[in-house]
Amino acid sequence: MVNHVGLCVTDLDRSRRFYEGALGFAHRDELEVPDGLCSRLLQVPRPVGLRAVYLTRGPFVLELLAFARDGNAPRRDRSFTEPGLTHLSFTVDDLDAACAAVAEHGGEVLPDTNTGGRAIMVRDPDGQLLELMPVPAAESRAPAPDPAARTPGT
Repeated sequence: MVNHVGLCVTDLDRSRRFYEGALGFAHRDELEVPDGLCSRLLQVPRPVGLRAVYLTRGPFVLELLAFARDGNAPRRDRSFTEPGLTHLSFTVDDLDAACAAVAEHGGEVLPDTNTGGRAIMVRDPDGQLLELMPVPAAESRAPAPDPAARTPGT
């Protein structure tokens, strides 16, 4: 089971507003991690200056990490063919409304990536690629399964 996904950001408050306002995340909690513990775990030289915000969307937890220190690496575009995490993908109720919310909250919609309403790529305020996919029509019409209706042994 995945516990959470961590995402380094340059402005914690701006990123929190983006993920809450554009993608419907809810604030769970926030913490400042002591440098000693953090430096060892993350292999970041002191001073670390880590502040983290935890956001939830359903069972998914997104940890936004901001480092108040000199020497942080600058943002750069990464190719999908470069090893490592390429993007985060989110299901949205309305693709057009989600794209409008992304732009309204400081993100960027990449219109050339639109696959005819099946998916589109956007960037958060720090340039992280996010894939937005609409709820499939059949899923949005189907009632949620009733766990009480399961037969024994299934």
